[in-house]
Amino acid sequence: MTAGGWHPSAFNQFVVKVHSRCNLACDYCYVYESVDQGWRGQPPVMADDVFAEACTRIRDHVQRHAVPATGLVFHGGEPLLAGAARLDRFAATARRIVGPVTSLRLGLQTNGVLVTPAFVDVFARNRIRVAVSIDGDRAGHDRHRVTKAGGGSYGRAVAGVSALAEAGLLGGLLCTIDLSNDPVTTYDALAALNPPVVDFLLPHANWAAPPPGPAGAFGRWLVTVFDRWYRADAPRPRVRLFEEILTLLLGGRADTEAIGLAPVRVAVIETDGTLEQVDALKTTYAGATRLTLRGGGNPLDAALTAPSIVARQIGAAALGDRCRPCDLRDVCGGGNYTHRYDPATGFRNPSVFCPDLMTLIRHIGATVRAELDPILRKRRTHVA
Repeated sequence: MTAGGWHPSAFNQFVVKVHSRCNLACDYCYVYESVDQGWRGQPPVMADDVFAEACTRIRDHVQRHAVPATGLVFHGGEPLLAGAARLDRFAATARRIVGPVTSLRLGLQTNGVLVTPAFVDVFARNRIRVAVSIDGDRAGHDRHRVTKAGGGSYGRAVAGVSALAEAGLLGGLLCTIDLSNDPVTTYDALAALNPPVVDFLLPHANWAAPPPGPAGAFGRWLVTVFDRWYRADAPRPRVRLFEEILTLLLGGRADTEAIGLAPVRVAVIETDGTLEQVDALKTTYAGATRLTLRGGGNPLDAALTAPSIVARQIGAAALGDRCRPCDLRDVCGGGNYTHRYDPATGFRNPSVFCPDLMTLIRHIGATVRAELDPILRKRRTHVA
């Protein structure tokens, strides 16, 4: 604990890079198309002993800090390139080492095109929930998410989604927003796949590499999706970003990197066992994900006092002068940390998507107030 009373929050989400290469060539990829090309020096696949050591460190960390629930996500690159047998061994290792000391949830993030019955069997046997990246309909998806030969990946990705959904293993869909894609068409195509949840992701941009389009364009795109989703007949998927904004507007707490002031509690473990920060930071500058650790012992424990981790856990104190007095501060939270980067001033800046976040948050707030005000007026009249 510091002199001011702050103390770090232990990690409770671990992104484990079991394979550092990919079978697709998505042109917006934050790993392969960013300024940080550190993936080239990583082993293609994580060795069994490296994974077991990572699990031991995770176990010791969550046990020491009494973390009640822990997530471990198999990630890449494309994790399915590691093979079904290896993933089966890894899942069993994680359950054996980490499972006894915390409620362990296993997940996996994939592009979906390599899903086969053998993988589905592994996921089912090990209770692994799988999230798939899908960017809307075929045209929207295949605009960026292409094979090494340049062909589209939509058909195989959707087949993977269907196989996972049929087995009850689909955790959700991730969609990176492209202003070229119609928002309603995009939402409807995703909703038609019947996912439990959809994550709409702003493309990773910053003040040195700003997003395309005029200021506020991504916010207006999301407003259109919100209106479609909010007024849709049930059943409908959860949309994480919208639900988190609603929760924060109503005084609740959202545990996310995208918005809000909750401490970031995610650690990334590369295929060589190296501990790093979230890898979206690779889009800012080479080496941005590296951690400076002091002392020996478990690197996960040491990382909690690393300046770059502390900056992502201290909430409003880490925001710049323009963000701290903003009336939307506690909802926006400065936006995604990656999107605040400016080579001249670091990360103490508003998000490069600030106008977009303001547009979306104010619209959602106005929509909710329009529905609640008549109810509250009626209640006040009845009480009087």
